[in-house]
Amino acid sequence: MAIIDAGYQRILITGATSAIGEALAEIYAENGVILYLHGRNENKLTEVAERCQAKGARVQTKLLDMCDLSALKAWLESLEPLDLVIINAGMNTHIGHSGELEPWDKVEALLDVNLKAAMAISHAVLPAMRARGSGQIVLMSSLAAYFGLPVTPAYCASKAGLKAYGEALRGWLAPEGIKVNVVMPGYVQSPMCDDMPGSKPFLWSPKRAAMAIHRGLVRDMARISFPFPLNWGAWWLAVLPASISIFIVRLLGFGRDHG
Repeated sequence: MAIIDAGYQRILITGATSAIGEALAEIYAENGVILYLHGRNENKLTEVAERCQAKGARVQTKLLDMCDLSALKAWLESLEPLDLVIINAGMNTHIGHSGELEPWDKVEALLDVNLKAAMAISHAVLPAMRARGSGQIVLMSSLAAYFGLPVTPAYCASKAGLKAYGEALRGWLAPEGIKVNVVMPGYVQSPMCDDMPGSKPFLWSPKRAAMAIHRGLVRDMARISFPFPLNWGAWWLAVLPASISIFIVRLLGFGRDHG
């Protein structure tokens, strides 16, 4: 489906230098589209922008640390009203191999990037969307939002918060013509995924993940979760008694002895 057929002409993607973000940028790049691409790796961001321009899109890039909420707000205020906002930037941290606490500075940065920045972006772009009665916001959560994994407590907390926030926005704003979608990927090949402890079953490529996300957004799915059966199993972890779910995740290698 052509993007302009769906009415998407101005599209913002944060974390466009990450695996999924990069793949999404290339999917949405075509004639008639203005892409606003955010990243922190200047060389990689330039490469992604050039590939998108070669496909016919107009591209504007922004180097920005998502922890700097003031700079983030100023950038968003400088943009024209947006049709599609994909909030993809994120980071991870985990406990030590011997059960050491997650470093607090990393926990604070993670919450700033994964949760506070995502909420700040939504808050900034919604007034224009509500004024014209259209727009779509996409929040990148995770299957880890269903049940906290013992090795990544802060990450799971941030993604659970993002899931709840997105679902609340959808229920609130749907009558106004605004779409809000929560994306819940499993393991997608990337440096961040490689750095995560534990096994990585049903690992997908970034391109495959981006295509699944695009299909789900066209259909306006409330939750876009993949891959099956990992998403089905993660859902059950939230439904079962916690003692059983904790036992299961330990069996799968997500206990303290994850090295």
